[in-house]
Amino acid sequence: MLVDSSVWIDYFNGRITAETNALDRALGIDEVIMGDLILTEVLQGFRKDADFRKARELLNLLPVVAMLGPQAALKAAENYRRLRKKGVTVRKTIDVMIASYCIEHELPLLYSDRDFDPMVEHLNLQSAIQP
Repeated sequence: MLVDSSVWIDYFNGRITAETNALDRALGIDEVIMGDLILTEVLQGFRKDADFRKARELLNLLPVVAMLGPQAALKAAENYRRLRKKGVTVRKTIDVMIASYCIEHELPLLYSDRDFDPMVEHLNLQSAIQP
């Protein structure tokens, strides 16, 4: 599964949620993949250098995949347009990129950012936690 920055941020901040519990259970047991776009989102938020270094060290233990290339960019744009035609306003383009990667690679996404819900509904994104 791929884990969105919304869950990683809660996880590193010590928040206990259904999603952070699912992440905690999966680490070391299931394959958890780190996307390069997500790695950037997570690491840019650390204020203290020591916290940044520790998180970078831990996250680099996961397989890191490149999420965007020319074909992926086109697919994300198509998915963005599909959502817009259905009246769904996408607040962050990066979320469509992440969802499109998961859809293309048939990976469930663990997220707590509700902006992904319309992508589950309209684009067949797989949620790692079923409602």
